[in-house]
Amino acid sequence: MQLDLSNPIILGALIGGVILIALFWVILVGVKAANRSAAMMEPLARNLGGLEARVQSLSDGQQQLSGGLAQVVDLQSKTQAQMLQAMERRLEEVQKGMSETLHGTSTRTARSLGELQQKLEQIDRAQAKIEKLSGDVLGLQDILSNKQTRGAFGEIQLNDIVSKALPSDSYAFQATLSNGKRADCLIHLPKPPGPIVIDSKFPLEAYEALRAAKTAQETQDAARAFRTSVRGHIKAISERYILEGETADGALMFLPSEAVYAELHANFPEIVREGFAARVWIVSPTTCMATLNTMRAVLKDARMREQAGAIRKQLGLLHRDVELVFERVNKLNTHFGQARKDIDDISIAAERAGKRAIKLDNFDFEEIAPDPMPPLPDK
Repeated sequence: MQLDLSNPIILGALIGGVILIALFWVILVGVKAANRSAAMMEPLARNLGGLEARVQSLSDGQQQLSGGLAQVVDLQSKTQAQMLQAMERRLEEVQKGMSETLHGTSTRTARSLGELQQKLEQIDRAQAKIEKLSGDVLGLQDILSNKQTRGAFGEIQLNDIVSKALPSDSYAFQATLSNGKRADCLIHLPKPPGPIVIDSKFPLEAYEALRAAKTAQETQDAARAFRTSVRGHIKAISERYILEGETADGALMFLPSEAVYAELHANFPEIVREGFAARVWIVSPTTCMATLNTMRAVLKDARMREQAGAIRKQLGLLHRDVELVFERVNKLNTHFGQARKDIDDISIAAERAGKRAIKLDNFDFEEIAPDPMPPLPDK
């Protein structure tokens, strides 16, 4: 049988049948697939049941693990809290120790800084003094480098020593003697020994040359120049300031430098002996002060002898005053004795008057007749 595919009805029916056959086949395939799926799901369901049991077991284990973890966490928290507390206490102790250490260190540092500041201030003051001293030394060098100013320096030093050691009326500066020579200082000592001259000399050039000598020849030349200079001063003083009948039988040569004096006595004793022979005694500032103190004692003794008569007179007057005091004391004792006797007599009279007053008070006036009225006087 032939189908006319050009007929739309036949074509539609044919297409519908094909669709139905396809649907049937699809349903058949789906049923077979469902049966196969059901057969496959049965062991899967059994596996799912076992899996559910395992999951439940895992859940229970997880809960137990969660409880254990909670205990561990709690224990760990407590342990951590204890550790934190211990660490905080330790940190506090360390901090306290460090604070005390830092405080002590800061205190010691502050004290050290204060002491350092004081020492620095002392150093500054010492530095200022050193600078001032350096300036003074330079000024002194300028003074000593010139012969005239060096002589004036020695005279000023001598004036200062003499004015401190002796009374102002016992010496005279730049005193002129009968030979017209002017002495740096004249001490008015009583005879003997009489007035004595002190003249200032300063052989600085020769001394500095001696100190600066390097070789034996330079030392020998400087020593020769030093001897010559000192001998010249000794001769000049002996000839100018030792005058018979006017001054003492000797004079003093004042060296304003202890170093020059020590050098002279240590290494040139023959020059000192020559000075003794020429009756010129060499003194330094120290020995000059000691010599002046001895002169002060001599002046005091001389003045005591001069005032001996006046002292005896004053002692006599003092003795007379003491005798007058004793006489007046005796008279005063006599007056006191008379006053005591008068007081005793007054006491006795008062006692008698009191006794009579008592008798009069106890007397009965009614027993006594009244006295007649006295006659009136004539007019």
